[in-house]
Amino acid sequence: MKRTLFRLIPAAALLSAAVWVAPRVLGQAQGQPSTAKGEWPMYTADLRGSKYSPLDQINASNFNQLEVAWRFKTDNLGPRPENKLEGTPIMVGGVVYATGGTRRAVVALDARSGEMKWVWSMDEGLRAQVAPRQLSGRGLSYWTDGKGDDRVVVYTIGYRMVELNAHTGQPVATFGKNGVLDLKEGVYIGGKNQQIDLDRGEIGIHSTPTIVNDMIIVGSSMAEGLGYNYSTNAKGLVRAFDARTGKQIWRFNTIPAPGEFGNDTWEKESWSWTGNTGVWTQISVDPEAGLVYLPVESPTIDTYGGNRPGNNLFAESLVAVDIKTGVRKWHFQLVHHPIWDHDISSAPLLIDAVIDGRPRKLVAQPTKQSYLYVFDRITGQPIWPMPETPVPQTDVPGEKTSPTQPIPSKPPAYSRPFLGPDDIIDFTPQLRATALENLKKYKWEPTPFIAPAYTGPGSKYLGAINVGNTVGGINWPGASFDPETATFYGQANNSSVGGTAISEAYLARVNPESQAANRIPIWEAEPPPSGEGRGRGAFGAGRGGAGRAGGAGRAGGDAAAAGAAGAGRAGAAPAAGGATPQLAAPAGFGGRGGLTTGLEGLPIVKPPYGVLTAIELNTGTIKFKVPHGDTPDGVRASLERLGISYPEKTGQGGSVGLMVTKTLVVVGDPQITAPPGRQRGAMLRAYDKQTGKEVGAVWMPAAQSGSPMTYSVNGRQYIIVAVSGGNYSGEYIAFALPESATRTSAQH
Repeated sequence: MKRTLFRLIPAAALLSAAVWVAPRVLGQAQGQPSTAKGEWPMYTADLRGSKYSPLDQINASNFNQLEVAWRFKTDNLGPRPENKLEGTPIMVGGVVYATGGTRRAVVALDARSGEMKWVWSMDEGLRAQVAPRQLSGRGLSYWTDGKGDDRVVVYTIGYRMVELNAHTGQPVATFGKNGVLDLKEGVYIGGKNQQIDLDRGEIGIHSTPTIVNDMIIVGSSMAEGLGYNYSTNAKGLVRAFDARTGKQIWRFNTIPAPGEFGNDTWEKESWSWTGNTGVWTQISVDPEAGLVYLPVESPTIDTYGGNRPGNNLFAESLVAVDIKTGVRKWHFQLVHHPIWDHDISSAPLLIDAVIDGRPRKLVAQPTKQSYLYVFDRITGQPIWPMPETPVPQTDVPGEKTSPTQPIPSKPPAYSRPFLGPDDIIDFTPQLRATALENLKKYKWEPTPFIAPAYTGPGSKYLGAINVGNTVGGINWPGASFDPETATFYGQANNSSVGGTAISEAYLARVNPESQAANRIPIWEAEPPPSGEGRGRGAFGAGRGGAGRAGGAGRAGGDAAAAGAAGAGRAGAAPAAGGATPQLAAPAGFGGRGGLTTGLEGLPIVKPPYGVLTAIELNTGTIKFKVPHGDTPDGVRASLERLGISYPEKTGQGGSVGLMVTKTLVVVGDPQITAPPGRQRGAMLRAYDKQTGKEVGAVWMPAAQSGSPMTYSVNGRQYIIVAVSGGNYSGEYIAFALPESATRTSAQH
């Protein structure tokens, strides 16, 4: 039975927004909300992805004095509480707007007190239950004409786009059909532009709409995952719509059809049945250059490409398209013929730098494999060489890997891109010897591009070492930069080591002959899930395929030992302590013959397990790299039991978001700990952005699960961060200095 119900609870009318007049700041046009006015008008703060605010009332001298100004639990914004709140609110005109709850409700809150002004949500029934991207998503967006027509724009779980009056929460009747645009319309499967089923067809999105001028740019995300069984799925696409009416302006197909550039990279007409290759993360825009930057994900199937021979454009490519037409201007494929789950998972960063005395307009793309790919954002030319480098080849029957991959020569990787001899645990000679013995059971080379190992008859391997998939490097929380100094800042997982494998049984299901006999998508092959909000991907990070691994995917891993947190693409709820389980059960983790067998509960790699790294893009050099987070409880207990002294913090695995202010980098812990001297919980930390020295920290009841943001109202600066995980359901916490200690910010 179809259910499409609206819920609106107005609490009080909001004050009308004033007409703003401000200088352009990082792509924020005159008359529009801006960080220059103390606001946080979009998920990444600005169209260039900086996550930067010039506010400086909160600084190194007083960060430890922060107190909870207000808090907002999301438990009642749906039929059950959520334990994976990934949102980053926005603040415009004294009002905080956010998503929350298992229904992906929209709330408007007083920025000073957290008082709820109104709430809106939609019950989408089966359409939401089968969606690949569930829960509350990562936030929403804001559009205004600067004259009082102010709108909040949000994606529903079931892949609709809704515009709400920012003052009342009512749908804007002139947009789409009574405020709602069905984004499933025009989504195709197969080679003959077959419309997907509007209810069961699996497509959705977690990221926020990208709004530039009067245009909304929309990406896409499909069901998939390690161990996914179907080479046929909905095809990725990016579209632009008129912000006032919802009329489509342009469309870009990420799997090129015949006659479109790149179609020849899909051999044997594999373009026609392959799916995915969406743009599921944040999109960045340079309005002055007239370019939109699309970070594209993997095609079906993540770890096996035998059904799609060729390099497979535009999979795992950064694509620049014309802002007016959507026509490709340039592209760079980061990974040829992707089989490592290295999909581009975070916003491109549009940075202006001076390199060798010459002003350069850059686009820097963080990745899960820990390389920062830096290009001239106008021409697409690499700023520093990215030579095509020979890589190991596959032994999986029917698979054909690319002989080379482009690997940046500069800047250095911000976290471990692969497992090298110098990375192996060495607390004691015995631990190191044990680790090296364990590694003999895996394909292991100093490159991120070791193809998944075939574990069929005669194989001597349990898997191939993979560092950069699932929770490696920088994942969806993304990075940040300081526009004043052209400095990149990223918090990254430095310990996600696992094995990828293709079993004989799995290959029998996904090989070209088997797939050709029955090219159907998951929604036709499997019954729809039952239960409110508990379908495929119901826990928000899943991409389908979880629990269907059957011998594919992770063959053993280190992330759990290092405390990896909820930044991966696992289809399960976070474990207690804020850690998220791996997608496929880590069969080798701590078990017989696994990577960490005999390591006394310690990761196979040396600390640090998680890092905060700064890179000066004027020179392409690392400014600092420091551990982030307290030593995980399990690691600390193991070291104490073994009598090993390690006084420094090991940092924590996981990828969490950060923000940059005038003087600080602010980022929270990816898991909870209980070190001596403080209660169990997590810390929101501040680092000196010049040195990487930790200069302050405040306690949180759960791990950071969404990226922090900041704003100022009535001369008081606030920081909001989402926390959740384990038994702690989603909550937005707003910190501020005590009112007696506040002073007027230099920005107000």
